[in-house]
Amino acid sequence: MFKQILLPTDGTAPSERAVVAGVDLARAIGAHVLGFTAVAPFHTLTLDAEMLEGTEAHYLDAARDRAARVLGFVSDAAQRAGVPCTCESTVAEDTYQAIIDTARERGCDLIVMASHGRRGVKAALLGSETQKVLVHSAIPVLVYR
Repeated sequence: MFKQILLPTDGTAPSERAVVAGVDLARAIGAHVLGFTAVAPFHTLTLDAEMLEGTEAHYLDAARDRAARVLGFVSDAAQRAGVPCTCESTVAEDTYQAIIDTARERGCDLIVMASHGRRGVKAALLGSETQKVLVHSAIPVLVYR
């Protein structure tokens, strides 16, 4: 069955629920998990409040701290469940592509990720990383709601 499960997360409540479900699945089938998060690169022209207030170095420091917190949740959940876990983060323009590339490069045979449940105009404007992963990934994806 599945031996290496990628758990991409952005630290939101739906992502955390998907992480817990992914860890539970890994425990049940004897798989390992790989926690993963991606942060956007620094842009000088942006609407992202975190990028507007500081320098690139300040933004990247804050992004590393946030990634550590987000991945700490994955690591803690896996440790509590007795599931082997590694974690990594990257800086990427396209989060969905970073998820797919990481899954492929690390030999993951399943991706477990959240659906944030956006619909209508909000979904069209914000897009869905989960939807993009579903469309472009050759690796099976389990969407947790």
